[in-house]
Amino acid sequence: MTTGYAGDNAAFWDGLTGAEGEHGRQHEYGRAMWAAEPNWGDWSVPESEVRLLPDVTGKDVVELGCGTAYFSGWLARRGTRPVAVDASRRQLDLARALQSEFGVDFPLLHADAEQVPRPDASFDLALSEYGASSWCDPDRWLPEAARLLRPGGLLIFLIVSPFLTVCTPDDGGPAGDRLLHDYFGMHRLRMAEWGTTEFQLTYGGWVRALRHSGFAVEGLTELQPPQGARTPWPFVDRDWAARWPSECVWTARKAEPPARDGERLASADH
Repeated sequence: MTTGYAGDNAAFWDGLTGAEGEHGRQHEYGRAMWAAEPNWGDWSVPESEVRLLPDVTGKDVVELGCGTAYFSGWLARRGTRPVAVDASRRQLDLARALQSEFGVDFPLLHADAEQVPRPDASFDLALSEYGASSWCDPDRWLPEAARLLRPGGLLIFLIVSPFLTVCTPDDGGPAGDRLLHDYFGMHRLRMAEWGTTEFQLTYGGWVRALRHSGFAVEGLTELQPPQGARTPWPFVDRDWAARWPSECVWTARKAEPPARDGERLASADH
């Protein structure tokens, strides 16, 4: 049984999903996302514009904190072999219903993304879009992502920008143009209104955490909303996000093991 902040977070998503029923907002949101073209974040920035995904054809992919698994659904239709992981059983129930509706099938795994019951080096790509990257401790889920990836495997994850975190008032109102919270020392953020815990680091903190987990950072993409884009969340509006990044996507690669002397010599002969 999942306990502590992980249990609280899973219970929040179970309750949110169950309270709205099978055909409530969560189901409608999931259906709309499954039907859409691949996009990123609350502003639905098209993948065709930012081009963050590599060629995924024939790759093994794990989505850490999948929710309704729309990202895995997109990737499955692009020829990958995804496994979608989430700690909320009711979110996975919705994902299963949407799989049936859209005629796509892949494993849905009820598990904490900090402890995924899959063997080492099982995947080529690990992905999290507001999943493990927001709701799990980076000191735990980043090493787990590294364990799951094959050498040279890629990790891509989207989070709220630290800019937005330090400018959002405690009451959840819209972010303004003033710094309201300390930048240094961010890690575990308790959301009292929801009874949940989210996680955030400084930019330098993310770099250190990734390197400590065996990743080399390849990119940081700070997203801007497209013209006319809207978000359902009250804590940021488009004017703010057009001036300062409200979301960012990290790309990092698991280090290859060092070559042995014999391998170096063989490589030099070719």
